[in-house]
Amino acid sequence: MDWDKLRVFHAVAEAGSLTAAGESLHLSQSAVSRQIRGLEESLETVLFHRHARGLILTEQGELLHDATAAMNKRLDTASARIRDSREEVFGDLRVTTTTGFGTLWLVPRLAKLYEEYPNLKIDLMLEERVLDLPMREADVAIRMKEPSQADLVRKRLNTVRMRLYAMPEYLEAHGRPQSIQDLPNHRLISQAVTAHQVSSGQSLIESLLSVGIPSTLTVNNYFGVLQGVKSGLGIGVLPDYLVADTPTMERVLPDVESAQIPVYLAYPEELRHSQRIAAFRDFVLRELSETAKSISAVESQRVAQGA
Repeated sequence: MDWDKLRVFHAVAEAGSLTAAGESLHLSQSAVSRQIRGLEESLETVLFHRHARGLILTEQGELLHDATAAMNKRLDTASARIRDSREEVFGDLRVTTTTGFGTLWLVPRLAKLYEEYPNLKIDLMLEERVLDLPMREADVAIRMKEPSQADLVRKRLNTVRMRLYAMPEYLEAHGRPQSIQDLPNHRLISQAVTAHQVSSGQSLIESLLSVGIPSTLTVNNYFGVLQGVKSGLGIGVLPDYLVADTPTMERVLPDVESAQIPVYLAYPEELRHSQRIAAFRDFVLRELSETAKSISAVESQRVAQGA
């Protein structure tokens, strides 16, 4: 089959119209139409159903589209590996992680990475769904559990614990709880136990709610929980890494916390020697080390003030 025709076919299948595909390929609509017609004639089949709203793949078209999609991913991988064989760090890097970690920890620190590697183009995908790294839905992932997918390089970065935090002004106005039994006198801000989250965080929230807290606020991500705490709405269940950037928060009930939550960085085996991956990995490790030092410093200061 003609590679040029396959390239045009894939663009049309992705765009759903001859005009949009032509714009992406810098070809006229008539040129795109000729390429599709020629491909259909060579295969002796119809690849698209034509209707007023655009083009829809036929069953045969779906089969060919699966093949061209797989080819594109392999070409992208080959291109990335060729670029990464050079010493300089540049080009596209698709990173996926959770909404909370990406929004509250990673994004505020990316200026340092761009300063060191100004030619990086980072595509950050924040979602709870675990993307398929071997199928190149992303280049590198930071997840709050060990990845289960095969053919991945895995590196455990550190651990996170869920803890209770509130603003000093809130605690001065409503009192500082001395035990978990005092929590019914406060509003608890957390993710819902049914929300997508690590099991350790869910277990902690369930144990807190078991004492019978009448007033709660649940948010489906940690950004909302943090804003509730900073607004003085109550006591929040938050990951400990947030203390590094919000040291004014006060830890509540220091003996109450979740089990350790492992943080993993993972990427496909075929990108093991990628310069971009190595640069990103080393950056994250450095920043996590600084975060750990900040958490320790805040905790030590609180202990000294308490003494």
